[in-house]
Order: sequence, then structure tokens, then C-alpha cells
Amino acid sequence: MDNQVKHQRGVERDVIQQPAAAAAPFYLPQADEVEIFRAAYARRLPVMLKGPTGCGKTRFLEHMAHSLRRPLVTVACHEDLTSSDLVGRFLLQGDETVWQDGPLTRAVKEGAVCYLDEIVEARTDTTVVIHPLTDHRRQLPLDKKSRFIEAHDDFMLVISYNPGYQTALKDLKPSTKQRFVGINFDYPAEEIERRIVAGESGCRDEALIERLVAAGRRARALKEHGLEEATSTRALCYAAELIGAGLSPRVAARAAMVAPITDDPALVEALEEIFEAHLGAAA
Repeated sequence: MDNQVKHQRGVERDVIQQPAAAAAPFYLPQADEVEIFRAAYARRLPVMLKGPTGCGKTRFLEHMAHSLRRPLVTVACHEDLTSSDLVGRFLLQGDETVWQDGPLTRAVKEGAVCYLDEIVEARTDTTVVIHPLTDHRRQLPLDKKSRFIEAHDDFMLVISYNPGYQTALKDLKPSTKQRFVGINFDYPAEEIERRIVAGESGCRDEALIERLVAAGRRARALKEHGLEEATSTRALCYAAELIGAGLSPRVAARAAMVAPITDDPALVEALEEIFEAHLGAAA
């Protein structure tokens, strides 16, 4: 259905804000995720990104939105997020009650890519409200206004979550999952990870990057021995940036890859030993 027909049917519209003509966010493909996403966008199918924290899901989406020249609206989901936070609500302004669109409604109207990050953290009623957007209807219900909004032709819905944190109380229902095209992410292969860390941090010391990435990958093995969160690619980039700011490799590794993820003395000691072996004993 073209935009002219939609206007004739009285669909609300805002002016589409095109992304600024800036450099594309840095991203290196790991497999066929770019091709899958482009195919899904061509058919306006909703997409679900699955993978561990810090593996590149958000950066991938920023890269794709830029390459498709679509605005990106990101919502960080949490347990207090309600459907009204997404869709909108009536507000009292002086003596007048006015409606204020939520981020999902604005994205639906403007033809943006709407990204619901860590969707499993949101309340159940928040998940339900997106259902009509994820099938042939492509409609957003505004229950408080007793109406539906048809999605702009360019609108796309993307959600993400970390399967490692699934519990019986915090998981998407199968009926919701099957409404999406799924793309699985993991930490990249070692060579790609070295290129990512170098590209993100600007570090040109190839030997240092190689040792840093090797230490991080070795540290990930501790996840099977009590470490709740694996050393992420993001953490490796942070460590490299701290080194670029003047910190020693050991201090940078401790600040970016030890302190944020564990307070357990035994795990701290094990991580310190790994970083000492790869980065040297100097503080």
C-alpha cells in the first residue's frame, strides 16, 4: 500500500528525519547476518538478534540502519517499562490534556527502525503490544485513543536479548519468538576480533592487540567455572582504549575486564594470572 493511500485513510504522520550523512558505524560481519537483515528489511519482516552481552548486536544494528538510511530509535527495556512508555500517554499541560507519543509510536509513524534492546527485561504487557506490528497487519494499537496506526512503509521492528540469561520468568513466549526472523550472534573469530579491537580503539600495535585478545579469549573459559559474565568484545575494546589513554596493559585489563564482572577473590586471582601471562607482570 503506497503512502498516498495511507494518507487518504487518515493515518497520522510525522516528518521523517533522515539520518545525518556521517561515517557508517564501524562493523565487521561475522557470517551472513548482513544478508539476512537486508532480506528481512526488503520484506519488512521483524528481526530478533540473539547473543551474549557485548558481542556486537547493537553496533550491528546501528551499522545496518545507517547503511539503509533509516533513523534508529532505541529503547533499553527494563522491568518497569510499560506499554504506555512505548506507545504513549495522555499528559496534563496546564488546563489541557494532550497526547504524547511514545518512542515506538514515533518510529511507526516516521518509518524508523525501532530497537527494543533486551526485550525479556520488559513486562509482559509490553511484549503483547508489539504483536500486531509483527504480522501482515503491521498496525500499532493505541488502546487509550481507541484506534490503530498503520506502520509507515519503511518501519522495521528489531528486538534483542541474551539467551544466556533466560529463565522461566524472563523469556519470550514461543508465540512471540516465531513472529521474528532470528539472527544468532556470538563473540567473533579471533582474527576478526583483533581487527574489531584495533578499529574501535585506534591502536596500531598489532602485537599488543594480539596479546590482549588472546588474554580475553582465555578469560572467557572461566565462564564455565563460576564467572557469571564472559569477557566481551566490548570489554576488550575498552581495555585497548584505556591503553591508548596511557594506562599500562595490566591496569587497563584489570579496569575493563576484571573489576566490572566479578568480585569473587578466586576468580579475580584467576583472571589476574591470565592477564599477567599474556600482558606481562608490570602493574
